[in-house]
Amino acid sequence: MATVAAEDTRAHIIEAAGPIFAEKGFHATTIREICQAAGANLASVNYYFRDKERLYHETVLRASEMRRAEVPLPQWSQETPPAERLKGFIHTIIERMVLMRKAPWQVKLMNREILQPTEACRDLIREYFRPHFEMLLAILDEMLPAGTPDHTRTQLGFSVVSQCLFYRMCEESVAMMVGEEELAAHYQGEQLAAHIARFSLAAFGHGNLADSPNTAS
Repeated sequence: MATVAAEDTRAHIIEAAGPIFAEKGFHATTIREICQAAGANLASVNYYFRDKERLYHETVLRASEMRRAEVPLPQWSQETPPAERLKGFIHTIIERMVLMRKAPWQVKLMNREILQPTEACRDLIREYFRPHFEMLLAILDEMLPAGTPDHTRTQLGFSVVSQCLFYRMCEESVAMMVGEEELAAHYQGEQLAAHIARFSLAAFGHGNLADSPNTAS
């Protein structure tokens, strides 16, 4: 029972620390405000995490775990065409990252870590980003011409992901440029995922940009 209680306390501190780290960053966040939010004493961070750096590190990794659990990748069969898998992959990334003005602390914290990386970023890349990127590259391998150089394949993978990141990082600018009505009608998760998939498939020679995003298969 003591072990269960300890795990509950650790999880509670991480849940309290997440929104604060996401809003203020590692350096501007204090142990005191985390403990106040968690209803824990100051010694608890040292007891359970050793120091603020380790708490931040574990909070970043917990954020990635929560996003994966909340928005899992589709379960594909061996017969699923690569174009359909690419669409599913893009839709998942969009759902995880692009919540237009409603981003939970997990997304904000991961974005902050990407833009202002700490040592936690290495584990975030190893445990979260790299496995997903390798999955994307495996899909592209089935769509690109034989003999495509590795660096070209990687750059194409980055191009797919960067389209998703744009709408996450520039959401406020996008909203100001297109206006509320157009934003609501054409820039939600489903529409963005369909557009990015259509654009990417056309670039790989597997579609036509002139096709309607609402009817493209």
